[in-house]
Amino acid sequence: MSQFFQIHPDNPQLRLVKQAAQIIHGGGVVALPTDSSYALVCHLDDKGAVEKLRRIRGIDDKQHLALLCRDLSEIAEYARVDNKQFRLLKANTPGPFTVILEATRAVPRRLSHPSRKTIGLRVPENAIALALLEELGQPLISTTLILPDGDMLNDAETIRERIEKQLDLIIDGGACSLEPTTVIDLTGSEPELIRHGRGDPALFGL
Repeated sequence: MSQFFQIHPDNPQLRLVKQAAQIIHGGGVVALPTDSSYALVCHLDDKGAVEKLRRIRGIDDKQHLALLCRDLSEIAEYARVDNKQFRLLKANTPGPFTVILEATRAVPRRLSHPSRKTIGLRVPENAIALALLEELGQPLISTTLILPDGDMLNDAETIRERIEKQLDLIIDGGACSLEPTTVIDLTGSEPELIRHGRGDPALFGL
């Protein structure tokens, strides 16, 4: 049975944020609201939690997982960012975008794309997610909460009904969008649109 926290979407209660961080440190997989859809998240360095997260989603190790980061400086620790990429990121983060960049050695090998050595990263514009990232002091591994049957769950009660037994914590921060992030590949000479989601690709010149 998972735990269920109701956390204020604008002023997250620090006591509950700290408890959520402890659950993640203990290997938990958590359903978390973001500025796009709900996401599944777990600890960066916990292989078992990553495998559990993949099982819930019904995806294999070939599917990209993203890093949820606090800010641009954290992105720059886990990805190589040149001046042009930095300007684009500075203008459009936080926000509902996942950007694909070249991974640094700080990224666990199992998370970067095996053939291209790339990683997806994003900074969410969501007070609960940012408070939890601040408490942890490091990124979270993240994936859009889409079930193996293709259903996207956008509120905590529905998540509770469908997959409560598979999770360690559900954070209720209100209903989210039913759109995932917009995914943009910044590893080439020009930005490339990979997935059109909630974020406007025109902000990246697309």
